[in-house]
Formats: sequence, structure tokens, C-alpha cells
Amino acid sequence: MKNLKLDQSYWENNYQNNQIGWDIGYVSPSIKSYFDQITNKNAKILIPGAGNGYEVECLFNHGFKDITVVDIAKQPLKNIQKKIPDFPSEHILREDFFNHNGNYDYIIEQTFFCSLNPKSRLKYINKMSDLLNLGGKLVGVLFDFPLTSDGPPFGGSIGEYLSTFSKQFEIKVLNRCYNSIKPRQGRELFIIFEKKNNY
Repeated sequence: MKNLKLDQSYWENNYQNNQIGWDIGYVSPSIKSYFDQITNKNAKILIPGAGNGYEVECLFNHGFKDITVVDIAKQPLKNIQKKIPDFPSEHILREDFFNHNGNYDYIIEQTFFCSLNPKSRLKYINKMSDLLNLGGKLVGVLFDFPLTSDGPPFGGSIGEYLSTFSKQFEIKVLNRCYNSIKPRQGRELFIIFEKKNNY
């Protein structure tokens, strides 16, 4: 990780200097395909580490009413407000995800997990479980390439995801994406993890 401190200043600097190589400029095809299957437009949806908010824009333009956006940096949130001027500003939150409170039916994972220090992964899993309603789903894409100190983005594997997420979640789907963009083919896994009732 080259002693990087992945804090607000780091991400602010990256966005202001457009150093966001994983930003593909539009909603991930795998996630867009899933959005098309959600029929409840009133579902409560959280998008943490939203970046430039392509998933936010897609959901909002398709009539979803209750979307909350969280990012630690100001610049991407400004970008979202500029791009979607009608999006309710009270649902655009600049805060540390781990300090966020709420209850959601869906949480969308798109390059957030891989942006965090790998030491935070168990904390991430526990927080996701805390924020989801019973039966709520963590949906999105995780990378599938070796975890090294070079990052972000940081890699991971099917074996790691199965062993770590399965304590809190029922693994509904953990498959290689069939519709990844060309540079990511063979390196993305589509996930649907449903919160378990552990009580």
C-alpha cells in the first residue's frame, strides 16, 4: 500500500486531479442489469463511496425515490449534484461510511470495498450487516485478482469472500461477471449477499 493514508485528503486530491482510473464513466453493465430487475421504486437504497455517482444517476432517472449517497470526499458529491440537480441534497452525505447510520433494503457495492484498506474488511462486512434490514441485500461487483499491497484498488478472491461474508450473509450469487467491460473481463464477480438473521 506504499504507506498511503486512505483518508479524506487522499480521495479529495484524487478526484480534483482526476486520478480515478477505475471510473469507467457510466454505470457498470452488471449493476445496471440488476437495477432493471428491481420493481419496488420505494426501496431504501444506499450507495457508499459513491464516487461520481453513475449508479445514483441511473436509479434516480428510473424513478427510485429513496436513494442515499455517502462519500468521504466533497468533490465527487459536488459532481453528483451538478450532474443530477434535482436529486435531493439531504440525501447526499459527506461522511465516513463507518459513522453512517440508517436502515436499507439494498446497498450497492461498486469499487468501494476495493478502495478501503484491506485491514478494514471485517469492519466493512459488519457495518454492511448493521445497515441492512433483515433480508436486505448487498449487491454489486467485487474484484477477483490477487490481493497485494499495491492499491487501491485492492484485490480479493472468491475463497476470501465466501469465508468472510458468509458469517453475516447468505451468499445468493457470487459469479464471474459475464458482461464486464473489456479491461475487466475475468476480473469481476457479481454478488448478491442477503443479510442473515443471526439472532
